[in-house]
Amino acid sequence: MEAHIRDIAEHEGKEIEITGWLYNIRSSGKIHFLQLRDGTGRIQGVAVKGEIDDAFFKVASELKMESSLRAAGVVREDKRSPSGYELTLTRIEPIDIPEEDFPIAKQSHGEDFLLSNRHLWLRSHDQFHILRIRSEAEWAIRQFFQDRKFILLDSPILTGAIGESAGTLFETEYFDLGKAYLAQTGQLYLEAGAAAFRNVYCFGPTFRAEKSKTRRHLTEFWMIEAEMAFCSSSESMDLQEEMVKYLIRHVLEHCGNDFRELKRDTSLLEGIAGSEPFVRVSYSEAVEYLKEQGSEIAWGNDLGGRDETMVSEKYDTPVFVYNYPAEAKAFYMEDAPEGDGTVLCSDLLAPEGYGEIIGGSERMSDYDSLREKIREAGLPEEAYQWYLDIRKYGTFQHAGFGLGLERTVSWLCGIPHVREAIPFPRMMKRLYP
Repeated sequence: MEAHIRDIAEHEGKEIEITGWLYNIRSSGKIHFLQLRDGTGRIQGVAVKGEIDDAFFKVASELKMESSLRAAGVVREDKRSPSGYELTLTRIEPIDIPEEDFPIAKQSHGEDFLLSNRHLWLRSHDQFHILRIRSEAEWAIRQFFQDRKFILLDSPILTGAIGESAGTLFETEYFDLGKAYLAQTGQLYLEAGAAAFRNVYCFGPTFRAEKSKTRRHLTEFWMIEAEMAFCSSSESMDLQEEMVKYLIRHVLEHCGNDFRELKRDTSLLEGIAGSEPFVRVSYSEAVEYLKEQGSEIAWGNDLGGRDETMVSEKYDTPVFVYNYPAEAKAFYMEDAPEGDGTVLCSDLLAPEGYGEIIGGSERMSDYDSLREKIREAGLPEEAYQWYLDIRKYGTFQHAGFGLGLERTVSWLCGIPHVREAIPFPRMMKRLYP
């Protein structure tokens, strides 16, 4: 009977066959211990001389790391095993034995070597569990919006209109139409979608040509973005909190073993998923607190990574910092009614030093005010005429946000760098594989 390792508990006492790969082997005289993986899980197979055909026993000694194979054996309970079971092998049939040794051996390697061999490093223990959690996180987010009747609106990757800073654009020539850019965000297009469908979202890659080498930055990353018609900045924060709690509950329910294998203490996540509301502090309150802690931040500057960490360390839940100064944020954000130079926006900071995972705002709804902001930003008005049209024909209050998937997965998994939360990271000096 062919089976998958993930379903091993269903076959206790039965003989099964699995197809997969050998990721390690050790021998002790008349016993071979084969560490097997099949893409769904890992299990130890035990080949005992005299209990398995001599030809199969000999084959086991000829296998190399990452040999592909077909193996049969009887499922036995073993509480010492991470899976709780092992295979007493009865047959081993190689499919391919590599001619060369697997380049990622058991000794330690530097990060550059592992990144250059990312296509092989994906097979490693931690990557296996991190990317399983990422997959569940993506599914949970999609389910969250589907359950709330949001419409999925796929936004373009090539665009003529920027959404963030002009200094972080990847550009290319677009036939005879001039320059095109890799999208920094799908937000502007979602705003058009909100006028048609009320509540919309998109999920895809975004690109920022930031010359940053911090552990929080990639040049290509995935972002979930949502836009809601007749919605305020405060109501948007309500939805963001609801989504984060839903996401945490989902991965805790479906990825328990993955968290255990990563040795991730999930007690803080479990508390966050409860009913305790996320803290909300204004930007001005955050700056005042940071100055009390010795920070040299000046009012008007965006919060840096260290500033975000200092603010988030004060709380056990994620914290919203809201209403930043206009000069620190993008041109399209609605002015705060207080007239104090701030805009209606928020950043959600994850605890444990992981920084901003969501950025959101209420969008400027007045045609003339938005056109003036575009001019002040030095942007070509003709490239944004379609964006202004959204306000020209039935303008409406609306708000939205974007969640960075890799930062969120890094926090969930408790890993130090976002490059481990994406299969093939793109950074300033990393384009291959």
